[in-house]
Amino acid sequence: MRTCRIAMVGAGGVAQRHLRVLSGFPDVALAGVTDVAHDAGRDVADRHGTRFYTDVADLLAAGPDAVYVCVPPFAHGPLERLIVAAGLPMFVEKPIAVDLPTAREIAAAVARRPLVTAVGHHWRYSHLVDRAVRLLQDRPVRAVTARWTDRVPPVAWWIRQDRSGGPMVEQAAHLLDLARLLVGEVTAVAAFGDGRPPPIDGADIDTATAAVLRFAGGAVGTVTSTCALDWKQYAGLEIVADGLVLELTEQELAVRDADGVRRWSAEPDDARVAVDRAFVDAVRGVGDDIRAPYAEALRTQGLSCAIAESARTGRPVTLSPMALGDE
Repeated sequence: MRTCRIAMVGAGGVAQRHLRVLSGFPDVALAGVTDVAHDAGRDVADRHGTRFYTDVADLLAAGPDAVYVCVPPFAHGPLERLIVAAGLPMFVEKPIAVDLPTAREIAAAVARRPLVTAVGHHWRYSHLVDRAVRLLQDRPVRAVTARWTDRVPPVAWWIRQDRSGGPMVEQAAHLLDLARLLVGEVTAVAAFGDGRPPPIDGADIDTATAAVLRFAGGAVGTVTSTCALDWKQYAGLEIVADGLVLELTEQELAVRDADGVRRWSAEPDDARVAVDRAFVDAVRGVGDDIRAPYAEALRTQGLSCAIAESARTGRPVTLSPMALGDE
């Protein structure tokens, strides 16, 4: 069994989650960690028995087989350029950028020299989502309601629009990605923010955002994001199709039809492990189950950014293929 040497760019909470998973794979060895916060990076590297590198160039020079990029939205771009130039497979945590132009640039670079890429839309690996896809396969979808009702995450950059992209880009992207997967592409959005940031010094994001979506297949939908609480209340979506209502969260799928209600449950960590397993297998050449390569995640980024733009300007946005990320 060939060992896959994985390098980690970033040492925050999401990076540490991936490191815990990767450390449990018998065919993975950690090639090193880097982070702009050197003390935190060294601590994480020490805990996982690997080396800390002070910059990305030195980490890449160590010869990893693949690289994880787990950094805040505003830090994307320069890191991916270096990794693509080195010709290395790349796993990028969502969102893939703070804006759309940066993500488009990286997608174009990847396309010029095809590489194995994956983005951390791990919900796509839930068996609940697989079941939802099957249930909706032959039923026209009429309406979608998505909600993310939560707190402000405990990281300083999240409350800044220019650092996080706002809640629709940084957080609700999971729901938007699922809506695309289950219902299809969105052709138009109209969104509004409440114009009142969370009561935290320096905050300039909206505490609440709501958007109306029009799907290419004719379905309509709404998505709301709220960070006014001290806890995570709900993250999921309800889909109304002909003769069927489907409610999906990370933990449960509930389906109601003429025969009553059926429920299935899931352990959310199973999907988080599966997304890493699929990437490692693809890098090693023993699997082909990348469900959100960079080019696919670019389309979710395009939708997220269109909603953010509409909320900022107060005007509807029509999503052409270019608006979704396509050139």
